[in-house]
Formats: sequence, C-alpha cells, structure tokens
Amino acid sequence: MSGLYLHVPFCKQACNYCNFHFSTSLKYKGEMTEAIVQELLLRKDYLEDKHLSSVYFGGGTPSLLAEEELRSLFVMIDKCFTLAADAEITLEANPDDITAENLARWQSSPINRLSIGIQSFADADLVYMNRAHNAEEARRCIALAQSFGFNNLTVDLIYGTPTMSDLVWEKNVRTLIEAQVPHLSCYALTVEPKTALAHQIKTGKSPEVEEEKAARQFELLMRWLEDAGYEHYEISNFALPGHRAMHNSNYWRAHHYLGVGPSAHSFNGHSRQWNVANNAKYLQAIVALKDGVVESAIDLFEKEALSPADQYNEYILTGLRTSWGVSTTKMETPFKAFFEKNIQQYVDTKLVFEEDGVFVLTKEGRLLADRISSDLFFDV
Repeated sequence: MSGLYLHVPFCKQACNYCNFHFSTSLKYKGEMTEAIVQELLLRKDYLEDKHLSSVYFGGGTPSLLAEEELRSLFVMIDKCFTLAADAEITLEANPDDITAENLARWQSSPINRLSIGIQSFADADLVYMNRAHNAEEARRCIALAQSFGFNNLTVDLIYGTPTMSDLVWEKNVRTLIEAQVPHLSCYALTVEPKTALAHQIKTGKSPEVEEEKAARQFELLMRWLEDAGYEHYEISNFALPGHRAMHNSNYWRAHHYLGVGPSAHSFNGHSRQWNVANNAKYLQAIVALKDGVVESAIDLFEKEALSPADQYNEYILTGLRTSWGVSTTKMETPFKAFFEKNIQQYVDTKLVFEEDGVFVLTKEGRLLADRISSDLFFDV
C-alpha cells in the first residue's frame, strides 16, 4: 500500500526554529486548498498502488483548514484513491486550534489521529520558540481531544532549549506519560540556516544551543520512556505497544508515497521529486497544468532519479535510525562488502549490535546516529 501527504503551507505565526515552508498570511488559503485538490486529480497516477494505508495532513498548520476546505480534500482523495479499512489518517494541530468546535468537526470526518505540536508545557520555552499557544492551552488540549474520542494521539516535544532545565524537561515528559498519550516525537532544538533563531544567535540576542545539554536530555528521555513502557522505535519517536506511526514508519521502510502542496516530496522507489516551495509559483503551475500546459510540470516540481548508490545511502540513513535496523540481505554488491567493512568499528565499540546480519544502533549509538550513518555512505 501507499501513503499520501498533504502540505498545508499556512501558520498563524512563525516559530523561530522552523525551516519548513509556510506563510503567515492566510489570504490565499481557500485558493491554495482548491489547487491542492486539483493536484490530487492531476497526479493520482503517480502511485501505481492507489490503495492508501495512511494519509497525513502536515504543514504548516492544517488545523487552520475550514470545514468545507477539509471536506473538499477528502472528496478528491476518495475519488482518486482507495482508503484501507484501517487507514491511519493524521491531522497536525496546534493546541490553540484544539477547540470543542474543531474537534466535533474532525470527529465527523475520516480523521482518526491527531499530531499535536505542543513542544513544551512551560511558558518560558513557548515564548522563546515564538509558539502561538501558551502553557495552559498545551495542558488543556490533550484532555479535550481525548474527551472527543481522539485517543490515538501523538505529541511533539522539543528539548535542549536555553530556557529548559532538566526538571522542566522531566515535567514535560511526565505530563504526557500520565495523560496516557500513546506516541511521542521528541526533537533536540536544531539551529537551521536562514531561520529567525539562527539570526538571533548570530546577533547575540539568543545564546548558543548547548549540544551537551541536548545529549543529556535525550539520554534522560530514553530512560524515562523505557521505564514507562514506550518502545524507542526510531531516533526521535516513542510508542506504546501497537501505536507506532504508520505513515512515518512507511517512510522509513521506503514505501511509496505521493506528496501534494507546495514543497511536498514524493517517492516511487526509483526517483524522488519535490514541489516548488513558493505559494505563488505553485498556484500558477497548477492553473497552467489544469489548462493543459504540460510543460508547467517543470515549474511545479523538480525530480531526481536515484542511482543504486543513492538507494543504498537512503536505506542506511532511514533504516539505521529505527529499531529494526538495516539488513545486509537487502544490500547489493559492492554495497554489502563496503557496509560490512565500515560498520565493524561501531560493532567493536558497542555503538551498534548485530544479530543474523541485522545491524541496530545501541542506546549509546543513537547519540551518534548521524555521524555513524554518514561514515557508512557510499560515495560514487
């Protein structure tokens, strides 16, 4: 089965760390929704397997979509694809958008999972990150969502901020454990180029991010969640039994998916392509394609064919981050020999363990996942 990702490129305000594509102007939200509906129709044949195991509304902030906008997207999805009976259908939502009125709307739609961008339950952290919600809204939204039957929740948290002590970090994690949230995605604060945070640090308005602090808080996180019965199945993701994220797991397993909306990525096994990360250009390209100007596909997306080395490197990058690891049985020559030669140093230093040709990062290895993966990349 395949996956579908829809990128809704609008936010109420810009978080200082975010480098995803979005606009804080909602002026063209309706027009953008119509364009995404049209792209679904235009690109429905991209996926050979039109049976969907997952649909993910990301962004941006898709919880900003009005009822009729969300409905129009589902109408076209139903027209172009077949949803599995147990399909995971996720909507990303900010705490300030989780109201009784919105929950009632989502409850009556096919949405069966909410991804809530809480990031922290402490106002100092939220102000530092320039989040649109406050601590009270963060605490309230989980119980409110659960009261409407949304028990399949995942919550995003960020650690390693200058404002976050280990005690505050523990309170954040314990709050979700006590609320029985079945899935957590936890990320170290990262300073991405061309973000407001990068500018604030460069100009001395914000302190540098402390890597040692982030590493310590990651180690604490692993310990707390293991004790609480969560499976650490991907570097940044933890789930109670039976609650792994289907959509993201399919990414890591190299299943095929279609991405629609500006900046959305797609993968069909042999190539990747990504839509233009510009709202105006995206809208223009969709209108032209709708009018039959086939050449406008060049304006809509860029495409990259994946060489055997590219496919091997992607397998290492994604697979090594997971609890199921990477298997040499899935590698072709000369990649298998190259991998076995270069992975041995990490097995010897107990950063990776091996069983029957399957290699998985240890707890210590997870702290160095990016470095280990890059050392295993095959350079052409």
